[in-house]
Amino acid sequence: MNLSPEWIAAFRSISVAAVHWSTIGAPAADDSEILRYTRDAGAVLLTHDLDFPRLLALARSDGPSVILLRAQNIDPAQWLDTIADVLRDHAGALSAGAIISIDEMRARVRILPLH
Repeated sequence: MNLSPEWIAAFRSISVAAVHWSTIGAPAADDSEILRYTRDAGAVLLTHDLDFPRLLALARSDGPSVILLRAQNIDPAQWLDTIADVLRDHAGALSAGAIISIDEMRARVRILPLH
């Protein structure tokens, strides 16, 4: 819920299927419910919320994969190419279970479960 629904059209423009939580779940849903849905759907969660990686770490969970966008400006126009590169370059890690943190400098990959 912390990213604009504009991301859906941005992903569609690069042929990546995506849904915004607001179209499938309650706006006030607990983060664990969003993680459970994402895992069951075999999807990757794109977020700006540090709680999701923290929950995965505390649970020592092996999924779902999370891409954490760590920037002030989270406009799809600025980040879409970078995220497309991450999806392509780290597809194996995302399939296996990973947290990928992206900022203006780099993408950092951490394989799940975290120890």
